[in-house]
Amino acid sequence: MNVVAKQKQQYVTIKGTKDGLTLHLDDRCSYDDLLTEIEERLVKQAGVAPDSPLVSVHLKIGNRYLTPAQEEEVRALIRRSKNLVVDSIESNVMSKAEAIEWMRKTEIVPVSRIVRSGQVLHVEGDLLLIGDVNPGGTVIAGGNIFILGALRGIAHAGYAGNKQAIIAASVMKPMQLRIGDVMSRAPDSKTDEGNEMECAYIDEHNQIVVDRLQLLMHLRPNLTRLERRM
Repeated sequence: MNVVAKQKQQYVTIKGTKDGLTLHLDDRCSYDDLLTEIEERLVKQAGVAPDSPLVSVHLKIGNRYLTPAQEEEVRALIRRSKNLVVDSIESNVMSKAEAIEWMRKTEIVPVSRIVRSGQVLHVEGDLLLIGDVNPGGTVIAGGNIFILGALRGIAHAGYAGNKQAIIAASVMKPMQLRIGDVMSRAPDSKTDEGNEMECAYIDEHNQIVVDRLQLLMHLRPNLTRLERRM
């Protein structure tokens, strides 16, 4: 009677890239089984020459969450192979604290007020201001700025470096516009206010451009696309 040996399932897939090694770790096995296979395949390998260069390892752990202690345990285990060092760990899941922080930075913050001269209104996410920004007033947002009113002061969108952020206003007459680290003043020649909302964005030449709000659906499609969030 022939007995066919059952092949052991592999929980670690190793791929070499120009940036080092990428390890895809199975997210359905137990954490202990994962450590065992990492040790068998990376640590208990043939000896490494003392002068071997360090190789960066990028871990992709899928739908698995590693606590900070587990991350350090995995890093330490891989370091035992002498020439391997973990450069990044990529997961599809996040902790509750990380989720709360992400929501805080991406939520739309509605504010109804007039920002007067000398006042500063600062939010982490997107700002929806129902009111005016008077000359000398400043609004700052980590994301986009939408003003249902007149912008005659200073507006700084994407203050943490987000150059995809935009600034929109019912009346666009700013003293200064800033998106990320790019700054611009409104052109002196523009005197008519009209009734059309306008938006400011960074173009392909890394300059702030003010144009019709209707262009946003083409320039920043994610702003106008309905997405189902789980």
